[in-house]
Amino acid sequence: MQALRVEELSQDLSGVRLVEMPEPARAPGEALVRVKAASLNFPDLLMTKGEYQFKPEVPFTSGLEMAGEVIEADPGSGFAPGDKVIGGKKTDAFAEVISVPARGLSPLPDGLSFAQGAAMGAAYQTAYTGLVELCDVKPGQWVLVHGASGGVGLAACDLAKACGARVIAATGVEAKHDAIKAAVAPDAVIAATGRFREAVAEITGGNLCDIVFDPVGGDVFDESTRCVSFAGKLVVVGFTSGRIAEIATNIPLIKGFSVVGLRAGEYARRFPERGKVINEAIAELAASGKITPTIDRVLPLSKWREGFEAMAARELVGKVVFEPGI
Repeated sequence: MQALRVEELSQDLSGVRLVEMPEPARAPGEALVRVKAASLNFPDLLMTKGEYQFKPEVPFTSGLEMAGEVIEADPGSGFAPGDKVIGGKKTDAFAEVISVPARGLSPLPDGLSFAQGAAMGAAYQTAYTGLVELCDVKPGQWVLVHGASGGVGLAACDLAKACGARVIAATGVEAKHDAIKAAVAPDAVIAATGRFREAVAEITGGNLCDIVFDPVGGDVFDESTRCVSFAGKLVVVGFTSGRIAEIATNIPLIKGFSVVGLRAGEYARRFPERGKVINEAIAELAASGKITPTIDRVLPLSKWREGFEAMAARELVGKVVFEPGI
């Protein structure tokens, strides 16, 4: 089969190659899945450089998540040959076949294509765990979403709107404003540069935001501490800016807000029953048409470099989806 292998860690993707290799053997408790689509996530890019917190031993097959058809699974696993599924693990999705723990799979939601299913998993699990599970988002609340052109940011905007919240989408790239509006119809789009608190205050009538969802970190986090309302929540999702911000504890004390750390995958591993509830809720929202993942482009796996480079250059609005075997 074809697989995208990280054979050496590098800053320029020079250690990444599309290779022919044997199909994986299925271990007990795993399901063998023929991958129809696999989506690119920011950790996939970081792992090619050795800059993600999870550091698989080189060489490894890249790819966090996929959608496909079950080839083989244990009796009693809940899956049978031909079932359409979504899921994955921390690696191995950018290949024609993957062997993945059956507990890491869910049925492909009704009405979704394989590409949409692959684009939904990690992004919407992160958004749902943060906004609903940890912050209990309510209709009418103001939610400020940073990194709003990325897969996770767009998912957070989409889900918050589906929950009845009022959404301010923030991005550092002005040219993406129209595309964000078309994709998720936020209540406002702002530039996440400089002192954006004034824009947030004007939009919210001075009330600021009940929830700030921040995958960016750095300067964006610093300014976001000025955008949270009293008793609000500032959700730390990641650090795509490259700088891990620090905060003096007197700031959340005086302003009365909480800083909430979000690791959706770890949350689901520690609380598997809640993880199951989250996946079921996302599938129901997707099947009803209340949420829809935004896909920037679908590429054959042979054009993997285009997708990785577009992500590195921050050109995307939505997810890149690869189709193995094409």
